[in-house]
Amino acid sequence: MLNNSVMKKLVIYSLIFFHSTGSVFAQLTIEECYSKARDNYPMIKRYELIEKLKDCDLSNAGKGYLPQISFSAKASYQSDVTKLPVDFSQLGISGVDVPALSKDQYGAVVDVSQTIWDGGAIKSRKENIRTSSEADEKSLEVALYAINDRVNQVFFGVLLFDAQIRQNKLYQEELQRNYEQISSRIENGIANRADLDAVKIEQLKSIQNESRLLHSKKAYRDVLSTLIGEEISPGTELVKPDGLYPGLSVQRPELELYDTQIKNMEARHKEINAGLMPRLRVFVTGGYGKPGLNMLEDDFSAYYIAGVNLTWNFSNLYSNKSDKRKLQNNIASVRTQQETFLFNTNMEVSQKRNEIDMYRDQLKYDNEIIALRESVKQSSAVKMANGIISVTDLMRDVNAEELARQDKILHEMEMLLAIYNLKFTTNN
Repeated sequence: MLNNSVMKKLVIYSLIFFHSTGSVFAQLTIEECYSKARDNYPMIKRYELIEKLKDCDLSNAGKGYLPQISFSAKASYQSDVTKLPVDFSQLGISGVDVPALSKDQYGAVVDVSQTIWDGGAIKSRKENIRTSSEADEKSLEVALYAINDRVNQVFFGVLLFDAQIRQNKLYQEELQRNYEQISSRIENGIANRADLDAVKIEQLKSIQNESRLLHSKKAYRDVLSTLIGEEISPGTELVKPDGLYPGLSVQRPELELYDTQIKNMEARHKEINAGLMPRLRVFVTGGYGKPGLNMLEDDFSAYYIAGVNLTWNFSNLYSNKSDKRKLQNNIASVRTQQETFLFNTNMEVSQKRNEIDMYRDQLKYDNEIIALRESVKQSSAVKMANGIISVTDLMRDVNAEELARQDKILHEMEMLLAIYNLKFTTNN
């Protein structure tokens, strides 16, 4: 039996081994690739910028509720001033002298006003800002969603090359068995060198094909690494996803974008209506000047005025109808785009469903074809052993079986890709 110290060492060495080779057992799913590719895409930084711009615009719009303060000052010289057109001496009144105002005048004024009611202008402006920001975010979401399609093409490309490489290995093993059998037959004098060369040619072609597949796989893995923003180690296994049929209801982000654009236009419609409403304010004006409010006093004096102000700008009526008509046309245009998108998407869904059904039918026949090819190959192997056919004839049947197996691999991956393309089309 092993003592305790030896057992502890074995445990430690095992932990070190599994830690150092952990990448061999690493797995990467297509859903993880979607998430990583989205987070890695530079455009995602726009989310934060859109949010900051929205906050700034909302803050600026909200400042319309704050008191508005203004200051003005002036100094002037005028050619004439107000005078009383009365000669008191002619009226028999003596000792009354009304001095004339100075022609140089000065004044400084501070105005403070507070909006009481603005007809909903600020509220509608804020709603416009929010819906406009939401539309920008939905537009960004559409751009980010498109990355999933690129991930699909690359991810399933890697899976296809993986499966083809594994099948090619099995093919090489079978060729090696044939090579050894024919070598043994040459030693026994019942085969010639040309038969061995025929097998060797197929081995070299298989090795050549393996090299092509490995380079293609590496190229696709490098593209996937770039998409997700991290290195994919050679030991990382890409998990083959399930082939579950997705739902057929269309839930694409483009539909939300169209809805948000319409909401934004409706908010702008409210803003146009608010522009027709009157504005009510309270105000206080304080000033210091020469003269003050008393125009007959030619001295510097302080003064104030307080009151309520109502303004109603009717000039907005000039363009009101045309502005609303333009918005209605824009809304109708967006709805048409939405209907067109749904129409085209539903056609694409129908096309992809038929494509999936086609691959499923092909897979049913693939299994039967492989079974028949294998039976033919085994029969040819017996015939070759009995000298009825040549090694070249056997290689033809071996290659035919290999091609049938490669076809099945291709059809499996094409069906999976078609399913995930359908998922992308519907966002299910």
